[in-house]
Amino acid sequence: MSDAPARLTPRQARAWFREGLQTPTSGWSVGWTQANLIAVPRDLAYDVLLFAQRNPAACPVLDVTEPGEVSCGIFDGDLRTDLPGYRMYEHGRHLADRVDVADVWREDLVAFLIGCSFTFEAALVEAGVGLRHADNGTNVAMYRTDRECRPAGSLHGPLVVSMRPVPAALVPTAVRVTSRYPAVHGAPVHVGDPAALGIPDLSRPDFGDPVEVRDGELPVFWACGVTPQAAIMASAPPFAIGHAPGMMAITDARDTELVIP
Repeated sequence: MSDAPARLTPRQARAWFREGLQTPTSGWSVGWTQANLIAVPRDLAYDVLLFAQRNPAACPVLDVTEPGEVSCGIFDGDLRTDLPGYRMYEHGRHLADRVDVADVWREDLVAFLIGCSFTFEAALVEAGVGLRHADNGTNVAMYRTDRECRPAGSLHGPLVVSMRPVPAALVPTAVRVTSRYPAVHGAPVHVGDPAALGIPDLSRPDFGDPVEVRDGELPVFWACGVTPQAAIMASAPPFAIGHAPGMMAITDARDTELVIP
């Protein structure tokens, strides 16, 4: 790779993914917005939109396609091939992980791009809050919680959160920085004891990779855009496609467009 991932434009990054590169996208294309993907048949699309509206911290909608379309206003690529990884679901069962989904994409699919916390990670680093998963070259740790989302139509399921260890003295900084990005999950939903979220063991994430929480650090939890996939698994609609957790759509929207004063 001629350029470091952080310096790649969205178009350059998507070209690598289209060629088959599979990797978590934390730290890629710094300055550009990353997004979760969930694509469902048209007859389920209203339920997804309503679920997102009722659970905005976990499911902030950035864009939605027309049925069958494979690009949208903030993504000038192909949603079937230009992410580094996909997950297929049938009747709520995780059927397969795929490097692309061009051969199974349906004309009735409506794709939702949901804000991703990877977008605000550069701002955290700039503010002095390190990212251990990035330092380790691993995926961020993600967990199902015992907090149920507000149901919508046929969809229901638990809140999913991502976790980043933060030195206790820097927790206010992490809250301040990320609260300025409500379109990509915003401020944390919880700081401290994971048992308060029904998480029994931080060393066993439901998605992604475990990360050490060291002495003097607190686990900080943000709402996560894998939540719609948890709802798909809980609600068991006939068919859906999502991104592989941590392997996001890199969009053509600047992260500065999402910051509030």
